[in-house]
Amino acid sequence: MSGRIAVVTGAGSGIGRAVTRALLEADFRVVLAGRREDALRETADGHPHALVVPTDVTVEAEVEALFARAVAEWGRVDLLFNNAGAFGPSASAAEIALDDWQHTLDVNLTGSLLCARAAMRAMIAQQPSGGRIINNGSISAHVPRPLSVAYTVSKHAISGLTKSIDLDGRAHGISCGQIDIGNARTSIMSEVGASSGALQPDGSRRVEPTFDVADAARAVLFMAQLPAESNISTLTIAAAGMPFGGRG
Repeated sequence: MSGRIAVVTGAGSGIGRAVTRALLEADFRVVLAGRREDALRETADGHPHALVVPTDVTVEAEVEALFARAVAEWGRVDLLFNNAGAFGPSASAAEIALDDWQHTLDVNLTGSLLCARAAMRAMIAQQPSGGRIINNGSISAHVPRPLSVAYTVSKHAISGLTKSIDLDGRAHGISCGQIDIGNARTSIMSEVGASSGALQPDGSRRVEPTFDVADAARAVLFMAQLPAESNISTLTIAAAGMPFGGRG
């Protein structure tokens, strides 16, 4: 397991930061991708097996350069944690502006496809071929929050992307799984107000339970460290007691 090469997108904060550090502690070499170089360097904290590559996942050329850099530096790509994302606007399907809709899908869905495509190409070309992709879905891949149409649709689509990658990668030894995380304590939780009173389906607001993001990182690490003959297709980890089934 030691010395495997991982690429983590959205590595500058939150779940991406926690997963990056967990992978480094587990002897992975990690390529950190994200838009903010200073945040990526803070995550890396000078670790000798961390490589910072500022990247906007919505820009095709930058994604291609990211994976080319990973291969140039360390020879191969064994793991992609497809994590970069944005919660998007608070809006219903009747209200959302087209630009807001498009931006959310560009980051969460098209960005994930671009990274998966580049990772698959590297994994197919390398010797020995193969690798693993883990997509960060969300509880919203199962049930929505109120007024989150763009984010919810993007995360439902990630489930389809995960299944397609796993099927299309089968002949090349590439597996793909999805982790759906609910209410890990990260900055994105402040956007939905889970710690101060998140909007519920009945119009009320409720302070929701959260859990340590390190627990989510350990779950991703467990998926990442499976032998090639095994794959977790979907894994859900959520704060105990959070409104999940029916959102309350």
